[in-house]
Amino acid sequence: MKLLLLLSTFILLGASTKSCKNQQLPPGCYKGKLEIKALCMNYTISIQSKSFDTSMVVADWTDESTGKNYQNVFELGSKCNFPDSLQAGDEFYFTIDSTSVQNCSVCMAYYPTPSKKISIKVLNAPCSK
Repeated sequence: MKLLLLLSTFILLGASTKSCKNQQLPPGCYKGKLEIKALCMNYTISIQSKSFDTSMVVADWTDESTGKNYQNVFELGSKCNFPDSLQAGDEFYFTIDSTSVQNCSVCMAYYPTPSKKISIKVLNAPCSK
């Protein structure tokens, strides 16, 4: 009897963990990854969400400085309000924010970025439905 109870508990926990991993984000909320954190806010972000409009990003892009290839990427457009605490490799949740005004000083040093740019707002926690 105890074995049956223990086995059913493991099955239930495994099923609930799997459903959390496959949970879809609400509309307008996306998961991204900071791929490149280069000087002067020349940041490249990749889309980790399957429901993103891929016409807004560069499907296949190669960083000419390193030769490394990336899929579904864009240049950060909202340089003034992007959290400095995020590092290359970090994943985060965001919304598209085309209404914010970007009036901050950013140096003009060159580092290659994808040809498409998106202004985003980073969220402090995962999106909720």
